Amino acid sequence: MASAKAPNSNPRSRLRQRSRKRARLRAANLALLAGMIVAFLGAGFSLAAPGVKAGASNGQVEDQSSSTHLSKKFKGKLPITELTEDQAIEHALNRLGYGPRPGDIERVRQMGLEKWIDQQLHPESIDDSALDQRLEKYPTLKMSSKQLLEEFPPPNQAAKQAGETKQEYKDQLKDKRRAAVAQVMDASNGNMDKAEEQLAKLQGPNRMVAELSMAKVDRAVYSERQLEAVMEDFWFNHFNVYAAKGDDRWLLTSYVRDTIRPHALGRFQDLLIATAKSPAMLFYLDNWLSVDPAAFQAHQAEVAARRARFGGIFAGGNFPQPGTFPAPDAGPAGGQAAPRKQQDRGLNENYGREVMELHTVGVDAGYTQQDVIEMAKCLTGWSIRQPRRDPDFLFREDFHAQGKKVVMGHTFNYGDERDGEEALKMLANDPHTARMISMDLARHFVSDTPPRTLVERMTKAYESSDGDIRKVLETMIYSPEFWSTEAYRAKIKTPFELVASTARALDADTSIALPLVNWVGRMGEPLFMCQTPNGYSDKARTWVNTGALLNRLNFALAFSSDRMPGSSVDLSKMFGEDASQDPQMALQRSLDLFLDGQVDPQTRQTLEVRLQDPQILQARLDDPVKQVNEGLLSGLVLGTPEFQRR
Repeated sequence: MASAKAPNSNPRSRLRQRSRKRARLRAANLALLAGMIVAFLGAGFSLAAPGVKAGASNGQVEDQSSSTHLSKKFKGKLPITELTEDQAIEHALNRLGYGPRPGDIERVRQMGLEKWIDQQLHPESIDDSALDQRLEKYPTLKMSSKQLLEEFPPPNQAAKQAGETKQEYKDQLKDKRRAAVAQVMDASNGNMDKAEEQLAKLQGPNRMVAELSMAKVDRAVYSERQLEAVMEDFWFNHFNVYAAKGDDRWLLTSYVRDTIRPHALGRFQDLLIATAKSPAMLFYLDNWLSVDPAAFQAHQAEVAARRARFGGIFAGGNFPQPGTFPAPDAGPAGGQAAPRKQQDRGLNENYGREVMELHTVGVDAGYTQQDVIEMAKCLTGWSIRQPRRDPDFLFREDFHAQGKKVVMGHTFNYGDERDGEEALKMLANDPHTARMISMDLARHFVSDTPPRTLVERMTKAYESSDGDIRKVLETMIYSPEFWSTEAYRAKIKTPFELVASTARALDADTSIALPLVNWVGRMGEPLFMCQTPNGYSDKARTWVNTGALLNRLNFALAFSSDRMPGSSVDLSKMFGEDASQDPQMALQRSLDLFLDGQVDPQTRQTLEVRLQDPQILQARLDDPVKQVNEGLLSGLVLGTPEFQRR
């Protein structure tokens, strides 16, 4: 009988076993801690509103301010009567931007809140050269769609150009990825390796959307033009385009750069027409294929007659003999078959429907299915020159529906591109559009259920200013409802907003934003990848559930603990040396840095209980405090309901 195996007496083996055991204990403790915090977060998010007393049945608003008399120099004409100075600054930075960075609250205080807001409403007055320098590392951002197609051709096209099969081309792309990754690994650089490795793998067309996504994160985190960045995100969701639909990945960079951003604070009518003519939108909602059936059949007949007239030379036939050109009755020569007839095309209602339902008047405007058809007729012939060669807007008059079109009681009969332009202008200036855009803006900036009086005020501003987006925002910002305690921290951050605000709060230095982009997707909002035309929701119910909250906490813990590839965080510089051995002081510094000290007593109590946890103290229970785990503590604060709200 075999003897029992003796216990391993190897010192190194015992050391490894103890190390693994401690790691398991740390993981178990952290999991327990995370579970408790997530349970608390769930309870916190179930509260009616941040300014309402928990458990109160009468909805009485709790007085959060010690003084509401703010100086004229600070607030100017802003109607702030319910928030303190710090609350007002934090509110503005979170709603009109992506949250404060260290020192931002004091900078706004010194400048004056009204002056800061005025600058944000006029971004052209703000120097953003530091951001421009960061974005230089993304060469695709400056390329036209035609250049992108040349630089990153579709696989089939690239294989054909190289004289290879599609599989051979894919194998070649894999070799490029391996070579790029090997080059990164040869130059070891600590925390950057994983981020660089991820980026190196993105060869071919995927590189375009990756650079566009990284630039979007960088703009939100580092741009001084915060309101412009917020509005760019808002309008992209309003006029959503799905990057993974066919050729749109090559068209999206220009769509963001040339269509959305320049019109973010201009007239809505100009933005609407620009999106309608954008090749990205034309391709996404198939309007580039929409033609008048009669016009298309006439065009086909004309093409067939032309081919017949020229003796089939355009159909694979031979040139006619000298003296017989043209030859009206000549058919395909040389025994070659005539080219296959182009598949019949007709009216496509996709864009005509969505431009009314989602982009302008809304489903309550009273339009009919016939109005959708007539709108689609107005936009026939709005096409793309050559989607995979020269993807610019092209109006094809030979495919346009002639005759009278009536949309919501308005008649259009120009017979050319003006039918679509004037129909879009009509929609942009309709009272239903004024209300819908005002409602959407108020819901994004104020609350999921904005006050009716505020929406009505914004609607009037839209109508009186010919749809000037800046004027509508000014009206909203200079309304008391925007600065009310009910609006304060009433919005839940989307994953993108959370990632950007966390990076700003931690004062992170991000060299490669791809891991942050991946976290946005992991939390449910992959950038430029919303398939439906209505874009991502910014309502709380979309983002608040147990799984989402756990992901948010894991993200905060990884980032604050300096374990985010491509980014570096220096909490010791932010906290100061004296907080490193005093957990109570470290907690207070964390609350001051990330929440400006404005925290619910229940939240503070929950966090204070956790201060005795060995993972926070980085010591066994019977040891004296050696070092406060500022990363873990900061992650828990960044995971609180207060930080998840904006």
